[in-house]
Amino acid sequence: MELGELVGQRPFPAAGLLLGLTRACPLRCAHCSTGSTMTVREEPDPGHLLDFVGSFTEEDRPEVVMLTGGEPLLLPALAGELSTLARGAGSRTALLSGMFFARSREIPPAILRAIGQVDHFSASLDVHHEREIPRADVFRAMHRIRETGVAVSFHLTGTGADDPYLADITRAIAEEFDGRVPSLVNEVRPFGRASSWARPARTAPDAGTASPCAMAAWPVVAFDGRVLACCNQDTVDLRPVPAHLDLGHIAVDDWATVRRRAQESPVLRMIRTVGPTHLSARSSVSRPGSYCDGCRALGADETVAAGAAAGGAAGALLDLAAAHRGAAGGPEGVVRRHGCAAYAPLVVAGAAGRSSR
Repeated sequence: MELGELVGQRPFPAAGLLLGLTRACPLRCAHCSTGSTMTVREEPDPGHLLDFVGSFTEEDRPEVVMLTGGEPLLLPALAGELSTLARGAGSRTALLSGMFFARSREIPPAILRAIGQVDHFSASLDVHHEREIPRADVFRAMHRIRETGVAVSFHLTGTGADDPYLADITRAIAEEFDGRVPSLVNEVRPFGRASSWARPARTAPDAGTASPCAMAAWPVVAFDGRVLACCNQDTVDLRPVPAHLDLGHIAVDDWATVRRRAQESPVLRMIRTVGPTHLSARSSVSRPGSYCDGCRALGADETVAAGAAAGGAAGALLDLAAAHRGAAGGPEGVVRRHGCAAYAPLVVAGAAGRSSR
């Protein structure tokens, strides 16, 4: 599975599932959105994770399962088991790693075995990661992983289109891998350890205009096993979960239940089709300035759910139409809307040199 295939599924409700295997990580990157360390081992019960993924069927499953952390390869056996279970039902798996293991000349066998069981492997790389793991070590490990036949990519972050680091690292990747390895380029946002210095994620849209949120499309399994309809890290960590974003818990709910809640909730459909700002304008609760804060606040107003006009077949059709709009332009179009637009072409292998930089 190539990076473009994965990214192209992002706007479609329940087409993917994000699994946080552990908050633990041996790195201490200054921008870590989860604030991961090795001192607090917060992670879902492995048995619950296996049961949840084991509830996939060929008729009812996500297309893509993304294994994340923290550092998911601190649990290589679990990552491999989850990948095997998902593949048995027809889902494909991808794993995002901070590359802590690249410090060694050879990839530890258990980690290499786990990587070999996924359909796509992505390495995080940016100025903060490079202070922990040298670029040359990451490149060496990625060459070794490519030899196994697993499709690979880089997940890069920077401060924006004018960040000289992004210009340098994308050029270095293109030269090192002959333009054959794609990259997803995002901008650092003020979550976790970056909350005190990164730029705001989004300014508040005009309440009178539609501003759909495609990030409410894929369910997210948090580190306590709770399942949310949002991947914003502040929301994922918020307890209690806002009622309209709460999809259940893997200890008691299976995939079919979570998928149904994600796809059929009228409030979530409205968030995906017109956006939370539009709903906030009709709400009785006070509206915070940020887009995401406004969405979280909706859970305090019971009239929002009652007034959401996106139920039934008509609501499903509107939801699907919004997903197709969000997917317009293919994977590059998705990145232009949600990542660093200047580097969007790099999401497809062979596009090095075609970005607008």
